[in-house]
Amino acid sequence: MIITISREYGAGGHTIGQRVAEELGIEFYDKDIINAAVKESGLDALEVERAEEEINRRELFLRIIAPSSYVDQQYYIRSIEQRFIVELALKGPCVILGRCADDILAKANIPSLDVFLYASDIHRAARIGTLIGSSNPTEIQKKMQKTDAARRAYYEQFTGKKWGNIRNYTLSLDTGFLGYDTTVQLICDAARKADAFQA
Repeated sequence: MIITISREYGAGGHTIGQRVAEELGIEFYDKDIINAAVKESGLDALEVERAEEEINRRELFLRIIAPSSYVDQQYYIRSIEQRFIVELALKGPCVILGRCADDILAKANIPSLDVFLYASDIHRAARIGTLIGSSNPTEIQKKMQKTDAARRAYYEQFTGKKWGNIRNYTLSLDTGFLGYDTTVQLICDAARKADAFQA
């Protein structure tokens, strides 16, 4: 079973994705996708990360006024990652974090268990503070809002769907309420049952 994980910043997506992959004995892909895009494009890794999760007004404006002359780096990187994600899924069961993998696999007619992870701002703020090494509430809130806004814009631009809408996912789980252990177990149980159903 291919499992895709989309997540709010601070909801524990990376940790949970890794733990699910470990429990199921399958591969976990995150930065690997960026690395593949970097290798093929010849771009700097930081450029790729920025292009992946940031869509700014200047780029959208330029695309409108000069569509024929404006080279959209995001779409170039996106096409590389799209192909790579499909290749990874065709290799066998895995967990893929972010990168609109749910939409990419659906368009490629590859079945996947699509998960969206979220949590209350209080739960996320505690985790984000640890991630960025800050206890400043204003700094944490700004980081949370900026990262979520970037992920939402990226997802909605490339999929045409609303980020976080439960209809886009098989499971939507509140990691703050459930805790990581239960969240991991629910995803693993769903994956095993889906595998048994498809067999």
